[in-house]
Amino acid sequence: MTARPRSRSLRTRLLVFITAVLVCVCAAMALTTVFAQRAYLMGNLDNRVNDAVERNAGGAALHPELTRDLTFLNEGGQPAGMLAARIDAEGNILSAAVVSHDAPPRSLTTAQTDALKGIAPDGSTHTRAVPGLGTYRVAALDASGIRVLTGLPMDDVLDTISGLVAVETAVAVVGLTAAGCVCAVVIRRQLRPLGRVAATAVEVSRAPLGRGQVTGLTRVPEQDTDPGSEAGQVGAALNRMIDHVEASLAERQHSEEQVRRSEERMRRFLADASHELRTPLASIAGYAELMNRGTDRIEPGLAWRRVNAESARMRSLVEDLLLLARLDEGRPLQSAEVDMAALVAEAVWDARAAGAGHVWRLELGLDDGPALVLGDEARLHQVVANLMANARVHTPAGTTVTATVESTRTTCVIRVRDDGPGIPPALLPTVFERFTRADTSRTRAGVLEGGSGLGLAIASAITTAHGGRIDVQSTPGRTEFTLVLPVTELPPTGTPTAARTAPV
Repeated sequence: MTARPRSRSLRTRLLVFITAVLVCVCAAMALTTVFAQRAYLMGNLDNRVNDAVERNAGGAALHPELTRDLTFLNEGGQPAGMLAARIDAEGNILSAAVVSHDAPPRSLTTAQTDALKGIAPDGSTHTRAVPGLGTYRVAALDASGIRVLTGLPMDDVLDTISGLVAVETAVAVVGLTAAGCVCAVVIRRQLRPLGRVAATAVEVSRAPLGRGQVTGLTRVPEQDTDPGSEAGQVGAALNRMIDHVEASLAERQHSEEQVRRSEERMRRFLADASHELRTPLASIAGYAELMNRGTDRIEPGLAWRRVNAESARMRSLVEDLLLLARLDEGRPLQSAEVDMAALVAEAVWDARAAGAGHVWRLELGLDDGPALVLGDEARLHQVVANLMANARVHTPAGTTVTATVESTRTTCVIRVRDDGPGIPPALLPTVFERFTRADTSRTRAGVLEGGSGLGLAIASAITTAHGGRIDVQSTPGRTEFTLVLPVTELPPTGTPTAARTAPV
């Protein structure tokens, strides 16, 4: 497998790109300057060449019969280094000489004259390299049959252009070096926030997100989240992503914790249900075994009474569990208008019949009309009956139990209050959970009266199914269960029913 080439960093790529652009710009500017200067200098030189050839042609016209005459080079004002030649109609050199400084003109050698052949006498300028003399700009002119060739040296122009190129190159190198250093510093400073964002991302990626409590992940600093810059936008987006990750992981951990707690509650529920069912089953099996061994060991009537009692207890437990299962599944309950005042009064009468040793009181505070609730009358009666039974079973004889019914335009509030010993503080948070019993603080009336710890759980489940809520407050000498249910819409009534209190 071929290894992938390692890519350069963004800082390096930006620096290389900017440097390349600067090099191209500097090269374009230098070339433009050089070509413009060369064109200017060459144009000026061509003008001088044309002037010189015209002047020389005029000087040669003074002696038209002398086809090899170059005496015009002796005239004053001829620049040093200028060469001149007389040519024939075919462009062959007849005579040629070069003007020397403070000396008479010097004739050209054969090699030098050969370099000047082939130039048409049309006035156009040409560049020729003359051995021993250098590069010349030459032109030939035919003036009424007098053909003269003149050339001026280009060394000054070439030296000027070479110097200009050298200066441009030096300036470009120094400028590019300085610009590269400045760009490197600027790029480093400008990309520093992006580097901090990348460092934050790396640190977050190394966090153990798959285990443990995922909180307090590193965030991008506030100064690196400015939306006015690209790095700030990336930093702000990374912070939002980290927030989403933390929220998602926290939600997942919360869900896992709920599942774990649900499994623990289920295991505890199964264990408690098995224990509650095992006790009556063991009792029934024991009495059946005694009956099988003969009637001399136990009286048949007593045995059958005990078997029936345990069977009823087991049947009641199974029915309670089935009711809780139906409520957990969200099965709809029967719906009808229920008068909660009459229902509570009936429940108080039933409780008085079952617990004659307690003082039972009923208080009605129906200032806004009758307490009418839309729901299942049988189940609501079961809720109130369970609250009454809880007060009767877990308080000693002589305890006063007061049931209160209050009604407003939106809610119906039922309170069951007793002045018994109260619920232990450690048990209070779990009093509505299944198989929760207060045997350690409240005395049970008897084996068959004690219950299985499902009464308050059933009351809470039925209340929730009706869209209400139930809670409890307990201190030694005062325990109060509060049941709140939504009431049905009623038209405005006349005179409200006055509150009244009566012992039952």
